[in-house]
Amino acid sequence: MSYGMTRTEAYELVRSRLQNDNLVNHSLASEAVLRAMADRLGEDREKWGLAGLLHDLDSETQPELATHTRETVAILKEKGVDPEIVEAIRLHNPTAWPGEERTTRMQFALAAGETVTGLIIASALVNPEKKLAAVKAKSVKKRYKEKAFARGADREIIAECEKAGIPLAEFCELSLTAMQEIAGEIGL
Repeated sequence: MSYGMTRTEAYELVRSRLQNDNLVNHSLASEAVLRAMADRLGEDREKWGLAGLLHDLDSETQPELATHTRETVAILKEKGVDPEIVEAIRLHNPTAWPGEERTTRMQFALAAGETVTGLIIASALVNPEKKLAAVKAKSVKKRYKEKAFARGADREIIAECEKAGIPLAEFCELSLTAMQEIAGEIGL
């Protein structure tokens, strides 16, 4: 199936647009979580993975929420990327698109999936080992309840996993497992 871009092309685009390795790793983690969500929900893992991988292409050039995703959307449309992927990416930051809201399973999944990666990485970094392997799903769920922990990981957005069709506790475990599977690739 064609999405207007292969995974290899998408990764090359990410590497060409993002110089900060942490942002590249966030994109890879988001891809892994989105693929796992797609598998769990019987959705297209390649398509969902591309959405996770490509969602933050303009995070260095457009770091302000008021404009973040606008450049990414333009780039992906120009390259002929699947409109469903582009729309999910566009709406993972509704601040840039006032009055618009997420409505589809893929849109909710991308928003929740990319946001939970921050909570999971923060959970790893507070461990003495600073490795994803040391993190347990129950500790991610516990950290989710601690509003002062990883403040940037918006709990309301993470909870949108339920709108995508995955209960929160299961989502935390699924996301952690997906990220642990690529821990070496993302340096955790």
